[in-house]
Amino acid sequence: METHEVVNQPPPLLGHDIAADSALLEAVTREGAGWAADDLHRLGKLGGQEEAQRWADEANRHEPRLRTHDRYGHRVDEVDFHPSWHRLMEVAVGEGLAAAPWADPRPGAHVARAAGLFTWGQVEAGHTCPVSMTYAVVPALRAGPELAATYEPLLTSRVYDPGLRTPATKRGLLAGMGMTEKQGGSDVRANTTVAAPQADGSYRLRGHKWFTSAPMCDLFLVLAQAPAGLSCFLVPRVLPDGTRNTFRIQRLKDKLGNRSNASSEPEFDDTVAWLVGEEGRGVRTIIGMVAMTRLDCVVGSASGMRAALVQALHHTRHRAAFGGPLIGKPLMRAVLADLALETEAATTLALRLAGAVDRGETAFSRLAVPLSKYWVCKRQPAVVGEALECLGGNGYVEESGLPRLYRDAPLNSIWEGSGNVQTLDVLRALRKDPDSLDAYRAELTAAAGADHRLDRAAAALFDLLTADDLEPQGRRIVERMAVTLQAALLVRHAPAAVADAFCAARLTPDNAGLTFGTLPHGLDTTAIIDRALPA
Repeated sequence: METHEVVNQPPPLLGHDIAADSALLEAVTREGAGWAADDLHRLGKLGGQEEAQRWADEANRHEPRLRTHDRYGHRVDEVDFHPSWHRLMEVAVGEGLAAAPWADPRPGAHVARAAGLFTWGQVEAGHTCPVSMTYAVVPALRAGPELAATYEPLLTSRVYDPGLRTPATKRGLLAGMGMTEKQGGSDVRANTTVAAPQADGSYRLRGHKWFTSAPMCDLFLVLAQAPAGLSCFLVPRVLPDGTRNTFRIQRLKDKLGNRSNASSEPEFDDTVAWLVGEEGRGVRTIIGMVAMTRLDCVVGSASGMRAALVQALHHTRHRAAFGGPLIGKPLMRAVLADLALETEAATTLALRLAGAVDRGETAFSRLAVPLSKYWVCKRQPAVVGEALECLGGNGYVEESGLPRLYRDAPLNSIWEGSGNVQTLDVLRALRKDPDSLDAYRAELTAAAGADHRLDRAAAALFDLLTADDLEPQGRRIVERMAVTLQAALLVRHAPAAVADAFCAARLTPDNAGLTFGTLPHGLDTTAIIDRALPA
């Protein structure tokens, strides 16, 4: 045998349909968007092609570059991206993954969009940041009806039209947000950026933001201190008369992951802005945007889990060791089945949240979105790390794509409020919004009697919620709420093998260990793995 002959290596994972995922497709139909199946499969097949995988790799290897000045010394503050970034963005916007659902009257439009984001996000996650923010800006912008009338038709466009130009001359717009400042972080009420009202009804901003992603977007929602308190403002990069607004990008962040996407520190200095909503109610205004981006954090983390699981399943199905395929080894099957359970639970929950947006279930969303963001986003790094280990050393090599997934995995848990922020939001809803708890309880009640472990877990959870001071055990409460909600959804909608295994492993912790692959004995791992296998 020649030393360079290649044997026992899996074939490239190409030519498959990313959307051929039973848990995803069943959820799409169940949540009211079955009509989108053909488009979803078309997008999934595009994502499975070698060309799309190359776009993803190149967009991350050739990171965005900041150009502060042109050759003549004029300030331009532009960010240059590799052409592959633009190809990814063209597909995402063209497929309606940005703000298009807000202009789509079909029931299930937000579910279809979430499923598309879940599918296309498995190709590359970084470019979904501006896509998500553009989706999320619309409900917040509607607090300023005149501004919404001007910008919403272009935000909901399916045309990707990059470059800084007068917004009204473009065929489509992208949006971002500027909340975080270096002295406050999540405590946005500590922001020091100030907004001075002008005689023409506009404002002038002065200050500095610490994290503003996708600075090449056309407009931003920004928090600043107005005379009546913290307020929300619309800041365009280019003004209606075609002049550049002052948006000085001091630097791009050198981040752990999310390398294809630019995150920046912009400085405002006499920057033109328009008030969105009322003065002094900026947090209340922008929270509509935050709720939608948090939803996308859940969708994105579920997507990242699925991408990692598919890599692990593909590798172990084709790799032989110790006398047979890896996927046939009992220890490996326990790991793969456990990862599949976690991924299906995350997928089912993410699509349930998207369905709540479609149906206007605000009480349910008020509680379910932050608890889901807390839990699903925290599970992603563990899932991706275990999936990487299934490939051994091959998974630690950049060419496998798993190192990129691993670097990206912690981001959604940080973006739009880290774990403690989500926990405090859940506890606040429990104290101040009884309708939210009633909506959550109704979701569990719908599964009552179907599994004794779920019934016991639900009863124990509601006993826990009767404590006088919930904050010291806030994370435990939120975790239990999220896992119990996932179990209720799987008991109602997943195959018996999946629901039984999830309840056994997640609701009876004495029967399972602390790492993936420690499932209780006697579960139907074959049915779980077969359901999760990529077509």
